[in-house]
Amino acid sequence: MESLNLTLFQALNASPEAPQALRWLAEACAVYLIWLIPVLLVVGWLRGSDRLRRPLLEAFLATLVALVMSWLIGWLWPTPRPFMVPVGQHFLAHAATASFPSSHLTIMLTMGASLWLHPGTRRLGRYLLLLALPVAWARIYLGVHFPQDMLGAALLAAGIAGLVAASRSWLITPLYERVARRLFHRLFAPLIRRGWLQP
Repeated sequence: MESLNLTLFQALNASPEAPQALRWLAEACAVYLIWLIPVLLVVGWLRGSDRLRRPLLEAFLATLVALVMSWLIGWLWPTPRPFMVPVGQHFLAHAATASFPSSHLTIMLTMGASLWLHPGTRRLGRYLLLLALPVAWARIYLGVHFPQDMLGAALLAAGIAGLVAASRSWLITPLYERVARRLFHRLFAPLIRRGWLQP
């Protein structure tokens, strides 16, 4: 497994002669694509209806759980990043934190998988899952992750999204109806009354 991981890393990691334009593209994917997640959460809650807000709450909670699990895994089994070994080329500044699993990909994949598990947001979830692919490539290409970190993130995201979806009837629905929805109505009552936001 370790041999395959290194072989894949060396195949995907950028060489010193890599075109600058490709490195800029990789940096954009590695650093900035993840900002679509908070934008989606804010816009979805402010401009969406219950049909979107409920799956977004579920996806947000699943992502929080996945991130906690990711941190615990990194704390219990700290895996060095490629530039800490060192191996390959390194083109993106990053703290020397645990590499496995990738937090960036955990966020993207958990949000995508959780939304994909809802019929009403399946297409949105599919788009996020597809956008996770260039994120995974870029972070390996720039030398801050190994391929195994991406596999770990994928397994973690799928497992947590599935578990949280299984708790939908007794956890997510009551939490949405009794807490999140009421809080939203209380905070944004003037805007809802003016018709600027959906109730």
